Amino acid sequence: MSKKSAKGGKNSKTSKDEPITNPIPNGPVLVDAKTGNLIVKILAKPGAKASGITDVSEEGIGCQIAAPPIDGEANTELIKYLSKLLDLRKSDISLDRGSKSRQKTIVLDKTGCRHSPEQLLTIFRTEAATGS
Repeated sequence: MSKKSAKGGKNSKTSKDEPITNPIPNGPVLVDAKTGNLIVKILAKPGAKASGITDVSEEGIGCQIAAPPIDGEANTELIKYLSKLLDLRKSDISLDRGSKSRQKTIVLDKTGCRHSPEQLLTIFRTEAATGS
């Protein structure tokens, strides 16, 4: 029975470790557990008259982009707009996923970005409220 107890103890430790290493994603701004970089989910709307944040939801940050979705122009404009909005260098922002999709994942380098996820959400919500 002591062997079964030991196995039960190991399994309980393993189950405790899993939630820590694999946090459940919550909201549009996350912290990458491995690198510490901030991850922002973007719902892009290219071809707008002006770049701006349209809404903030659990699925992502709605962002209209003043560039057509041709040859990566909208992606470049999105990076440029976010760098200006968040007061970051363009080199601190990278497009991780969604180069040809409206659903994009942006990574903010932890060394260049001094904002917390809560501060980012506040910036995005303020911009969405003033842009409307």
